Amino acid sequence: MRYCSTRGGVLRWDFQAVLFSGFAPDGGLFMPEEIPALDTATLRSWSRLSYTELVQEVCFLFIPQHLIPRADLAALLSTAFSRFLLAEVVRVARLKDGLRVVELWHGATLAFKDLAMSCVGQFLRYFLSKLNRHATIVVGTSGDTGSSAIESVRGMEGVDIIVTFPKGRCTPVQELQMTTVKEDNVHVFAADGTSDDIDVPIRKLFSDAGFVEQHGLMSLNSVNWARIMVQVAHFFYAYFQCAPSLENSPLPEVEIVVPTGGAGNITAGCVAVKMGLPVRLVAVVNENDIIHRAVQLGDFSLSESVKHTLAPAIDIQDPYNMERVFWLLSGMDSSLMKGLMEEFYSTGKLRLPPGLHKTVSEVVSSRSVTDRDIVETMRRCWEENRYLLCPHSAVAVQHHYQQQQQQQLKHASLPRCCLATASAAKFQDAVLKAGLTPEIPAEIRALETMVTHSTPMRRGECWEGILREKIELISSTRKGGNSV
Repeated sequence: MRYCSTRGGVLRWDFQAVLFSGFAPDGGLFMPEEIPALDTATLRSWSRLSYTELVQEVCFLFIPQHLIPRADLAALLSTAFSRFLLAEVVRVARLKDGLRVVELWHGATLAFKDLAMSCVGQFLRYFLSKLNRHATIVVGTSGDTGSSAIESVRGMEGVDIIVTFPKGRCTPVQELQMTTVKEDNVHVFAADGTSDDIDVPIRKLFSDAGFVEQHGLMSLNSVNWARIMVQVAHFFYAYFQCAPSLENSPLPEVEIVVPTGGAGNITAGCVAVKMGLPVRLVAVVNENDIIHRAVQLGDFSLSESVKHTLAPAIDIQDPYNMERVFWLLSGMDSSLMKGLMEEFYSTGKLRLPPGLHKTVSEVVSSRSVTDRDIVETMRRCWEENRYLLCPHSAVAVQHHYQQQQQQQLKHASLPRCCLATASAAKFQDAVLKAGLTPEIPAEIRALETMVTHSTPMRRGECWEGILREKIELISSTRKGGNSV
C-alpha cells in the first residue's frame, strides 16, 4: 500500500512517512493510491467481529506488515483501547421508533476523536521508539480534537504537542480538558478567532517543507490519514449492528447519519463505500452549511463568517477533508483536484463540475439544522427515551425525526443509525437550554478545581510567527533524539 497527494505532486509514500506528516508538500492531502475492494464473503465474515477486531482488519489493509507486523498491530490496538470506559469500546443504543444511536464517545475525553487518536498515538510511540527520533505535533481544534490529541500523547517520550483552540468558542469543559494538562510536552495556545482562522497559519507552516523536515512537524488533525483510516472501522461496525440479515444477496443497505464539520468522518464513510460497504451517507451540518450547499447545489464557497452555534465542534466553514471526498469521487483525478482547490483557496469560491457534483450527491445526501432544531431534538429524545444527546449527536438525530415525518421520501424505509460523537456531559449549556438537567461525571467536575495553563494569541499578532518561535524553542531544548 502506497500513498499519494490529492493534488498529484507526491506519489508512493509509505504509511510511516504519511503518519509523520501533515498536509502534503504540494498542499494536498494524503490518500491511498488504491482502495481495497471487499467481496460479499469478506463482509459477512467481518460481521462477526468485535469493534476492536474490525479496526485491526481495516488497519491491516492499509499498513504493510513489514512496517507493523500483524501481532504488533493487535497489541498496539489493545493498548489504545484499554482506557475506554466500555470493554466493547463502542455500543449502539436502540431507542423508540427505530432510532439507533451509535455511541462513539466512551474514550478518555468523552468524544469520538478518542477512537482514532488513541490508535494514532500508539502508532507514533511504536515508530519513534524504533527510530530514536523526536516529533512535534501541531494541532488546530474546534473543540474535541485538541483534548483528544493531548490525551493520546501526554507524557510520551519523543513527542511534543502544540494545540491551538479558539478562545471562547469551545465549551468550558473542552477548554478545561486542554488547559489543565500539566505534562511538559503539552503546549496550549488560546487564539482570538475561529477554528478556520487557526487553520490558516498551520497550513502555512506545513507548506514550508524545509521547516517541517528540520523540526519533525506532523499533524494529528484529521489532515492525518491515519485518523481517517481508523474511523473507517466504525462505519463497518455501525452497518453490521444495524443491518438486517446478511444472508441474502445483494447485501441490504443501511443509512448512516453523520454530524459533520471538518468532514473527516464523511471521508471515512466514503472510503468504506468505495471498499464495498452498502451504506448511504447523510452529512448533517449546523448553520455553517458549506458542505450542505456543496451536496445540494454544487456550491462549495465560503460564507462571510463562521456562526457560533450550540454544536461548536462543527462550527466550520472550511472543511478541508472535502478535498479528499472530491478526489475519491472524481475517480482519483489529481489534476482536476489541483485546479479546483487552487481556485477555492485563492477566491474562496468553487462551483463543482456537473459530473463531480452528480457523483457526490449520489453517495452523500445532506441537511442543515438550526440551534432551535438541536434543542427540540435533545428535548424530544429525552422525553421519549430518557436519553441525553449532546448537541452534535442531536444534529444527526434531527434527520431521523425529520424522516419519520416524510415516509414517502426516497430511502426513508432503509434501516438507519445516527453517529453520536460526544457525551452530553461536555455540553452542559446546550443541555440546560433544552430545559434538561446535565449528568456530570466526577472526572468532569474535578477539572473545575484545577489550575489552567495557556498562551494567548491575540488578533492582529502574527500567529504563524508565534507558532514558529515555539517550535524552534522545542527543537532547541529537546536533546533526546533527532527530528523525524
